Amino acid sequence: MNIMEYIDSTNLSKVATAEDIMKLCDDAKKYHFPAVCVSPYYVKAASEYLKGSTVEVCTVIGFPNGYSTKEVKQYEAIDAINNGAKEIDMVININALKNKDYDYVKDEIEMIRDSIDGKVLKVIIETCLLTDDEIIKMTEICNETFVNFIKTSTGFDKSGACIHDIELIKKHKNDVLEIKASGGINTLDKAMKFIEMGVTRIGTSHAVDIVNGKESEEDCCCHDKKCKCKEGK
Repeated sequence: MNIMEYIDSTNLSKVATAEDIMKLCDDAKKYHFPAVCVSPYYVKAASEYLKGSTVEVCTVIGFPNGYSTKEVKQYEAIDAINNGAKEIDMVININALKNKDYDYVKDEIEMIRDSIDGKVLKVIIETCLLTDDEIIKMTEICNETFVNFIKTSTGFDKSGACIHDIELIKKHKNDVLEIKASGGINTLDKAMKFIEMGVTRIGTSHAVDIVNGKESEEDCCCHDKKCKCKEGK
């Protein structure tokens, strides 16, 4: 297994400079990561810088809260593709999900999917804010909308990727839907744990630490004392 093939190397810091993003891109080329994930502001610069390489540019839509309207998210996605993005990570409207407005959630995903000219679409569901039933429902919606990935987290909320949530998604996803785990994955141990569970992408701002084998200091990535991963330990 080549761990580097699984990593979306990410810098979504609000204080990231152009120099920081170019360093992210240089590392991605060096280690042959599939993609870098940057803010919409940096998509054009990163795309130009990475031209001719195998590294794709990913960006985030409706980030990090997800509560902008679907029309706004659609415009963001189209703009990102026009600027060179090849992969889109969109945050669902969690308000709509909590209201059980499943048609809205599904319509939003389909609007963006149909607007990005066949590019890769990853749907961020922010598992730490959802019940098990809501995670199952979102997995079913992702199955039905034929998106490429369901993604656990933005990394900007109370916790990130969680073993229990990955198990739940895996149990209810179809054979086509892939899983991207993100949030709190900062060591090789943690990344490998998710990959062994069937995750095919790891979103992390610690990509170089991971490939260099930084050791884990904690058993769970989500840092949540109430996490179901800790049950039985």
